[in-house]
Amino acid sequence: MGSENKLASGPLGIWARYKEKHPNIAQFLVFFMLSNGITVLQLALMPIFKGIFAKTALVSTNFQIMQFGQNFDGSSYYVFDYAAGPLSAGGGGGLAYFLAVQITIAIAQIINFFAQRSITFKSNSNIWKAAFWYLIAYILITIGAAAAQGFYKAPIYNLLMNTWGWGGFGETTADVITMIINSAISFWVFFPIFKVIFKQEPEKQAE
Repeated sequence: MGSENKLASGPLGIWARYKEKHPNIAQFLVFFMLSNGITVLQLALMPIFKGIFAKTALVSTNFQIMQFGQNFDGSSYYVFDYAAGPLSAGGGGGLAYFLAVQITIAIAQIINFFAQRSITFKSNSNIWKAAFWYLIAYILITIGAAAAQGFYKAPIYNLLMNTWGWGGFGETTADVITMIINSAISFWVFFPIFKVIFKQEPEKQAE
């Protein structure tokens, strides 16, 4: 009995009461905490995959697709702009960098899908239907984030690696910054999407 009273008056009890009074805010806070955990996972995985692919010929494989218009300097603007050559030599990392980024994000988002569905939204709707719409959203957000990256990626790497002369440390720092920006974009876009696709169906709750 005493342990139950302590539980009710402890952190878990306080959280339970807060969640009951402010369900939407509580849900957002859980989403926020899980998203931060996923971001940390991405930051841990990124250098691993980058290091693996950096040892392959994929670094020298140009990957510039979805050309739309031009940059301010008159060069072609690509949504996915990973020119051949290592970043330290003025390249864009090539196909190696693209794969390191996308595999890292894909793994993180798969984990995010199940964690947010089960923990944050406690959804009991059809998982395959939710996964389908999640995949569509993931593809669209990936394209959008890549398009936005075209405006800040090169300046950030150039500033840290060349202007400030940080070299390899600057490249690693720029990796972290760009990954955090990507995560921030996903964070704000995914929450309203999750609210739609991760539903709690009353008939299943009753059962």
